[in-house]
Amino acid sequence: MQPYVRFDHVRRSFDGIVDVVRDLTLDVAKGEFLTLLGPSGSGKTTTLMMLAGFEQPDGGEILLAGQPITRTPAHRRDIGVVFQSFALFPHMTVGENVAFPLQVRGVSRAAQQARVGRALEMVRLAGLQDRLPAQLSGGQQQRVALARALVFEPKMVLLDEPLGALDRALREEMQAEIRHLHAALGVTMVYVTHDQAEALRLSDRIAVMAAGSVRQVGTPEALYETPQDAFVAGFLGESNFLPGIVAAIEDDMAVVRLDCGVEVEALEAGVRAGQRCQVAVRPERIAVAAIAAEEMGPGALPATLLEAVYLGDHVRLLLRVGVAGGPSVEVAVKRPAGVPLRGLEPGLPAAVAWQAHHARAFPHDGLA
Repeated sequence: MQPYVRFDHVRRSFDGIVDVVRDLTLDVAKGEFLTLLGPSGSGKTTTLMMLAGFEQPDGGEILLAGQPITRTPAHRRDIGVVFQSFALFPHMTVGENVAFPLQVRGVSRAAQQARVGRALEMVRLAGLQDRLPAQLSGGQQQRVALARALVFEPKMVLLDEPLGALDRALREEMQAEIRHLHAALGVTMVYVTHDQAEALRLSDRIAVMAAGSVRQVGTPEALYETPQDAFVAGFLGESNFLPGIVAAIEDDMAVVRLDCGVEVEALEAGVRAGQRCQVAVRPERIAVAAIAAEEMGPGALPATLLEAVYLGDHVRLLLRVGVAGGPSVEVAVKRPAGVPLRGLEPGLPAAVAWQAHHARAFPHDGLA
């Protein structure tokens, strides 16, 4: 099926030397919520601005519904945009701000009033159309910006870190609001954020970006459970990375001799026998007990608890892992709050282990 949006080998450079976005090929399905996730400088906002028409690619093509729009002016793309700064006109009322896209499109005054009223109802701001932006809270101002982006019934809505200026409680409230609007309207949304939890909560699919390229695209569950490289494993959620050497490859499993002195198995993820690697395992997938590693079973690692920090819904344990007298590595473990630590105390010996299919062996340079 033809994608609704396609970036076809798109690149963008601001200095003619370094590509901020390089050879980007990415599809967006009609009606989906796709998030561009990545650190600062990864190219996600530039990608969004090229789709909006505010930046022009230096190469490649952008298509919307099968038609090239690379050289189509922004105002003719029929795309709504929401910015982190809200970008509201301070001298205009809420109603006038929301009506502005309709005015520039020549919509009649009567139709403007009806559509502005519906848009404000959608974002739960009915009755506030006569207030100025300065009279609203941050969350309400963001709702006005969202209503303005939706009022002219665009083909698509782009959101560039729209919740970055809000506190945590407001962010979570607006995340739920945006997700509800997407489900209710069925409009295609492309969202930019560096917040992993936000991306996991909102998205149908996530495109993880780094250094101008997409490293992996998939559902939140697929990216979290089966990252293709160490960068994705480390950026989306938390992972422990234990260095070692691949001793052997057996089917889809890598046998890894860890630097800290223990041999473990992990899913093979682009490594070969004899290669330096890093075994990645999520903190919540590691079992820990106040017993000797030999008692825990094959693949268990001797450890010493360094600290236990209560974080509300879970306790985060930090342990030093390694065979006595050899090199060690620090490993984080998450345990649900309220579960007794059963003898785990700082300074005392313990053991950690995980199931082989919960760990992945990546090339050592995969964090680049």
